[in-house]
Amino acid sequence: MKAEQSYIKATELLAKARSDKGFLASASDITNYKRVWARDGVICGLAALLDGDESLVETFKNTLITLADNQHKHGHIPSNVFFNDENKVEVSFGGLAGRVDTISWFIIGVCNYASLTKNINFAEELKPKMNKGLQLLEAWEFNYNHLIYVPRSGNWADEYITEGHIFYDQVLRLWALKCINSLFPNAEYQEKINHITEKLAGNYRKTDYKNPFHPKAYKTLEKKSFWMASINPSGYQTMFDALGNSIALLIGLGDTDFQEEIIKYSEKLRASLPLKLLPAFWEPITKEHEDWKLLENNCKYEFRNVPFEFHNGGTWQMVNGFYGMSLVENHIEKATNVLSHIKKLNALKEFGFYENFNSKTSQPTGVENCAWSAAGEIALQQYVNGKRLLV
Repeated sequence: MKAEQSYIKATELLAKARSDKGFLASASDITNYKRVWARDGVICGLAALLDGDESLVETFKNTLITLADNQHKHGHIPSNVFFNDENKVEVSFGGLAGRVDTISWFIIGVCNYASLTKNINFAEELKPKMNKGLQLLEAWEFNYNHLIYVPRSGNWADEYITEGHIFYDQVLRLWALKCINSLFPNAEYQEKINHITEKLAGNYRKTDYKNPFHPKAYKTLEKKSFWMASINPSGYQTMFDALGNSIALLIGLGDTDFQEEIIKYSEKLRASLPLKLLPAFWEPITKEHEDWKLLENNCKYEFRNVPFEFHNGGTWQMVNGFYGMSLVENHIEKATNVLSHIKKLNALKEFGFYENFNSKTSQPTGVENCAWSAAGEIALQQYVNGKRLLV
């Protein structure tokens, strides 16, 4: 398989997943995936921007417009928007719980579109909607401690057990704030960036931080070589969250020594697994684990989080795309190695672009022709080629 062939297949899949309203989650004829999803659409759009194909970039613009047009009056960005055969709109803000990460992805998408296409007017027009979203995120802090509180199922890991002040949602919000502050420098944006950065740096790793959010839990916390997944009133959830840590590396959160520690841990974990890629969360929760019942009951239709699959230790090309992008600046050989393994997975079953894989058996799981599996490859390839996002 030539690398160029894999990349062409990935861009062809993004093209097949287009609609006049924006990117769909999959090119397969599956109802729940034939929607314009906020996070899927933005991730595909970021890949489109890096690729530069005008038709794909235009689809990204339409994705952002669809999300903006269907923003809730309180500022929430939809989880997904569905247009039926009569072109009537069905808007969802979540299933068993509302989705918190959609606002941040929307802002990241708008700002990157404006920056990379040099169409700042587009961001200017949507700035009131971005600010409305940021105000809602601040309200969701509830106690105004600069950390948003996320319900279980409230983000991309919508059938997993994380809840509370989930690291991924905090660092994603930080990226969104950095993006909008880059385009429209503002003292209030910068002050919030400073507050969130300080809270993340102090609370999600064990150091000598003097003002931890949860003093009792922090006192007994063991050191980890990565940012911990969440803090809630019961204490810490200390599993490794690959997407949260990858975004943190991408935007440069933390000191250089700790960033290198995360990479060292990640590379050791990759090397230990057959697919040589990071699992979404680690270690897998098994039936013997005290949180198994929380995991087993957290699904609306069917249970997919068996150990080593889906969010419960499954491998996602999209997640590894962000990890690889975070490596490019200082670890290009590692980044290209990640890319090669993403390409291998995407090429399986005659370029099936499966949603995710079982990290133990290496068998594909989830939906075929998954758009963000292609996007993970495209974005990382373009990062290796020298392109960059607004971070």
